[in-house]
Amino acid sequence: MRYLNQLEPDALVARFDEHPPIDFSVMRVAETPAFVAPFDLLTTADDDVRKKLTGAPGYRWWGRLLRWRTAFVGTTVSEYALFPRDAQPDVLAVALRSQLGRRQRLMIVKDVPQGSPLFDRATNDWCARFMEACDANGFVLLEGQALAYVPIDFQSEDEYLARLSSGRRKDIRRKLRKRDEVTVEAIHCGDSAFDDDAVIDAYYALYENVFAQSEIHFDKLSRDFFAAVLRDVSNGGVVFVYRHEGVMIGWNLCFVVEGKLIDKYVGFAYPQAREQNLYFTSWFYNLAFAREQGLTHYVAGWTDPQIKSYLGAQFTLTRHAIYLRNPLLRAAARKLGKFFESDSQWAAHEQA
Repeated sequence: MRYLNQLEPDALVARFDEHPPIDFSVMRVAETPAFVAPFDLLTTADDDVRKKLTGAPGYRWWGRLLRWRTAFVGTTVSEYALFPRDAQPDVLAVALRSQLGRRQRLMIVKDVPQGSPLFDRATNDWCARFMEACDANGFVLLEGQALAYVPIDFQSEDEYLARLSSGRRKDIRRKLRKRDEVTVEAIHCGDSAFDDDAVIDAYYALYENVFAQSEIHFDKLSRDFFAAVLRDVSNGGVVFVYRHEGVMIGWNLCFVVEGKLIDKYVGFAYPQAREQNLYFTSWFYNLAFAREQGLTHYVAGWTDPQIKSYLGAQFTLTRHAIYLRNPLLRAAARKLGKFFESDSQWAAHEQA
């Protein structure tokens, strides 16, 4: 049975268990996916707060005190925290606190939907009751990340662009001229092309490029993970491969699940991907694919909300429930929580 809040294929969640990110330990707590990993407490802090602290005298030495071995409820391959469908919200909150929260000095229930348009009312109501139960059991509730998505309610690219401002339309169309210089091939997971280790190495190298230039380094996925996913025909994944002058300069792994296109992983060659405006090209290719397949939504993930907003995405916020074993730190977290809600600005996003 699929978990509550699960957008991804079952096979992808299974690969997370088999090949967790580097330095992660995965487990099940009360039949709920969880993991323990090193975590920098400044990861989700506001940019200004992070810059002030990392620039403070001696941060090179005392900054290590902000890196804790932390328990997380959820996975890093799912957009949302995953819960057993037959669990009772109040019972699960207590179980997580007693079985995991008291074993680690910090536990984070990550990315619980908050009135998500991607789920039905029953799912959203369950999540609201769960967060109420967490609050009643000493968790600190914080606004979480902003998940980007696009409803596929347009009949053409021109109709989609018409919803944006004239300035954005002009700029996007200018950038999209580069797509004529790029070829796109759709390769399904499990294709014989992925039997070649050299092909896996090439894909992983482009993933590492993206990871290296990312501002946040949390969950580095292993080569073994990608090899297992790309060679797994059962997950229904499709890789859109972008080539310029016959050379692969980028790839994008997506999954079609229950009428939605779930965008999961990318790899880019720099500077070629930037020179060819590949981010823009891949965005509109995904929208066209979703439209042609008769899908209802394109789910674009958590990263880069600024550029996704510019490209016309809508956003739905999550909430986190954090539990600190030390009661003094719990009290401090309630006062300082507002400095760790940097994505909340996107909740009020409106297309201009």
